[in-house]
Amino acid sequence: MSALPHFTRRAFVLGATLAATAGPLSALAQDYPSKPITLIVPYAAGGSSDTRARQLGEKLAALLGKAVVVDNKPGGNGNIGTDAIARATPDGHTIGIGNLAPLAVNKTLFPKLSYDPQRDLVPVALIEKGPLLLVVSADKSPHKSLKDLIAASKASPGKLSYASAGSGGSFHLAGETFNIVTGTDAAHIPYRGGGPAANDLLGGTVDYMFEMAPAAMGYLKSSPPRMRALAVAHDKRLASLPDVPTFAELGIQDMVISNWFGVVAPKGTPPAIVARLNQAINQALQAPDLARRITDPGNVIGGGTPEDFAALIASEAQRWGQLIKARGIRPD
Repeated sequence: MSALPHFTRRAFVLGATLAATAGPLSALAQDYPSKPITLIVPYAAGGSSDTRARQLGEKLAALLGKAVVVDNKPGGNGNIGTDAIARATPDGHTIGIGNLAPLAVNKTLFPKLSYDPQRDLVPVALIEKGPLLLVVSADKSPHKSLKDLIAASKASPGKLSYASAGSGGSFHLAGETFNIVTGTDAAHIPYRGGGPAANDLLGGTVDYMFEMAPAAMGYLKSSPPRMRALAVAHDKRLASLPDVPTFAELGIQDMVISNWFGVVAPKGTPPAIVARLNQAINQALQAPDLARRITDPGNVIGGGTPEDFAALIASEAQRWGQLIKARGIRPD
């Protein structure tokens, strides 16, 4: 008999876990939800988290039999909305999107938070990962490969520069990690958003930047291309960019870096309800139309158990907390 596909195996384990929790808690899960569910997004309407939350919400509404209402609470690098999730009544009727920054970065980046990501929130399920690309300007940059870029940076320490969408964000953290693992010393140039950073990259003001695949895709696929991707920070090549090698393929380790987000709930949400939500999210992520919306632009489908998501959050919090302290990174 052939081995089960990875996602099918996870779904099988999830089903076994749910079966094992049947009993006194099962009635609670069966009665849930009893009213519409509020899905808090800690970022503004129209962004990637908001768009995916609305797409997922449509699927969950159909699966759970109650409306899912998206409530945008932007501000504070995601902290305001995440705090609102943590303070909500823990009955499963208010849940939220949990992103990399509020769950794994901000606790170290900011001197004080009104919530503790690991104390006040319960992971429900990972929705997706967005692997980062190292990109250069297609017509302004002389660097045709990652080897070229590293050699140029080592030949003139401090001369090359990389752009980011702001200090302490994933693009900045990726740039600092790249400096460390390659022994280079490129200067960080923070911008107020990815758009201005990309504009200066295209104009040749900065030498390179880390960018998410969906944002870079239009520049990479235009005719002629306006950006060139030298490597992807993932454990395997992206189906949407099969010609772009991973950092590991090019001999650079410890460069698996993604923007990611999932669903979280307030601490104290009953385990049976968390399991019910997790099951519904996993089922939604298998819908072909939602799966294509995630993978076509270059992102990676999440899924898995609450414990899987909790382990990712803990690992990322440790990784980025150590880097932020070691490099003395502060928010803009």
